[in-house]
Amino acid sequence: MNSLYTSLEKCKIASRTVALLSTEQKNKILYSLAEDLIANSEYIIQENRKDIEAMEENPLKDRLLLTLERIESIAQEVKNVAALPDSIGEILPSPHPISSIRLEKIRVPFGVVAMIYESRPNVTIDAFALAFKSGNAVVLKGGKEAKYSNKAFGECIHRVLEKINLKDAALILWDSSREESMQLMQAKGLVDVLIPRGGKGLIAAIVQNATVPVIETGASVVHTFIDESADFDMAADIIINEKTRRVSVCNALDTLLIHKSIADAFLPIISKKLVEKNVKIHLESEEEIDFSKEWLDYEISIKIVKDIDEAIQHIHRYSLGHSESIVTENMDNAERFLQEIDAACVYHNVSTAFSDGAQFGFGAEIGISTQKLHARGPFALEGLTTYKWKIRGNGEIRK
Repeated sequence: MNSLYTSLEKCKIASRTVALLSTEQKNKILYSLAEDLIANSEYIIQENRKDIEAMEENPLKDRLLLTLERIESIAQEVKNVAALPDSIGEILPSPHPISSIRLEKIRVPFGVVAMIYESRPNVTIDAFALAFKSGNAVVLKGGKEAKYSNKAFGECIHRVLEKINLKDAALILWDSSREESMQLMQAKGLVDVLIPRGGKGLIAAIVQNATVPVIETGASVVHTFIDESADFDMAADIIINEKTRRVSVCNALDTLLIHKSIADAFLPIISKKLVEKNVKIHLESEEEIDFSKEWLDYEISIKIVKDIDEAIQHIHRYSLGHSESIVTENMDNAERFLQEIDAACVYHNVSTAFSDGAQFGFGAEIGISTQKLHARGPFALEGLTTYKWKIRGNGEIRK
């Protein structure tokens, strides 16, 4: 039998044990992982350096870099996850049956959660911590650009799992082939849910080829509309934050829409600030622009629109349902935008940089879901669970 399927079968078996662990047992492993990360930070940085040296210069390199400060932050996130309430076994609201049978709707883990992701090695730890706390086993396949970093993180995970004889509960595919990726996508019955995290190309390939259930995350074309009543200082601060805080993340601004009545006054202001931050501006009036492009770089598209109607129409056409924002002092326009824009996260007078599980109070996130089934927006522990029905009775039969 194929070695990957053998490993997945072991992971599936291990998931049944993970599902039965107490909150105390799960938290003990997570705190041990946080300690192991700090204790082995020098080795992790050494392995990360191999990935850094192999990557050409581009904005994604920052996502790959691991420093002592970043490892300490990752370790703290693991502790934050441990400190979150454990919802497994929670009794959810349920209807009253028409017969005398007794119903309980119970929150349970998925079983085996798989992730295929790019660039960011911290996802290896975040995904494991969230999946394990929610009672799941994990299969983690990072990109080849982070293979040494992911291997080092995987070693930390396996060391702490060995303490409870559950090493098979985490399968780290740090140097796997495309053939293995395809097998993972089609491991129906062994993988309960697959979560891609990366660019549009990765997500499209997985959605097209997977036969296991998929929760789509990540890809985005983010818009901010500056309405005619916007406060210029507020608008400029928001734009610079969401464009330049970290250009390679999925909630970074891609397209700026400006109401034509303020364009002559506001465009020079924001253009100056963007250029000062080394952002290349693509202005529709000066060049042909592909508005479906997710920049992930120090570049931005700018379009002048005649009113909120055109802004909403433009977003409807090009949005991937991730994060969209309006800056306005007109409350009617704000509420209309919040109501009509079909995205996971819709903002009024707020930077789209807040599309993040930690910022929403989830402790950490598995990703930003851009679909509508099961999970939407930043999701973490609850998004990695489902439910089952327990039915008790006293010999009832159905007539």
